Formats: sequence, structure tokens, C-alpha cells
Amino acid sequence: MELGAFSASLAVTDLQASKLFYEMLGFTVFAGDQSQNWLIMKNGNHAIGLFHGMFDKNILTFNPGWSSDAQPLSQFMDVRELQRRLKDRGVKMISEADESSTGPASFTIADPDGNTILVDQHV
Repeated sequence: MELGAFSASLAVTDLQASKLFYEMLGFTVFAGDQSQNWLIMKNGNHAIGLFHGMFDKNILTFNPGWSSDAQPLSQFMDVRELQRRLKDRGVKMISEADESSTGPASFTIADPDGNTILVDQHV
């Protein structure tokens, strides 16, 4: 089951301080809007999202339909199909994608330790 591009979405207390710290580790701003309190930074194929005031804790994020460079893929498993397969395997949903919809949608689950996982399709 291919979940798509992976990133860690970090809940940060000071966006500028976090940006400067990750720049010291070799990350560069790839996307986002600092005036809206979020940035996506990359170091090679590794991506992190920095989010100030948008959620309470860090989130593991997968983006079906995107390459690691946030480019649309021609073939991928739709987020609703991923959701159906996970539910069939007994995974409990925190939030669900509307299965009657098409295009962008998302769902969230949690691992056994309570870590939130967001599967967020943008295409």
C-alpha cells in the first residue's frame, strides 16, 4: 500500500526560530507562507512542515498523489481507497474522508502510542 510522499508536520512555538534551526541542518524553504504561520522545508528527499498555532502536537503526514517534490503523480491510490483498505484491516479512524467525494480529501488515524497520522491528498 503506497501512502505517498512522507513528511513530519511539526507544531512549533516560534516559526522563525525553527526555520533558522532547520536551515542550520541543511533544510531550505520549499513552500509555505511565513505570514500564514507555516513553511515546508526540504533537505534532499526529506521534508518537514513547520506549523505555528495550527495543531497541538506533531503529526506524521503522507500525501497520496504527490512525489517527494510535491509534484502530482500520474498513478496513485486514492485517499478514499486507502481509507477503505485500512478500515477493512481494523484501523480505527479519527477523522474520515467523504467516500462519495473525489479529488482532495484526508483522514487521520493514530498509532498504538497515540501519534497522529494524517493522510492528506491534494490532487
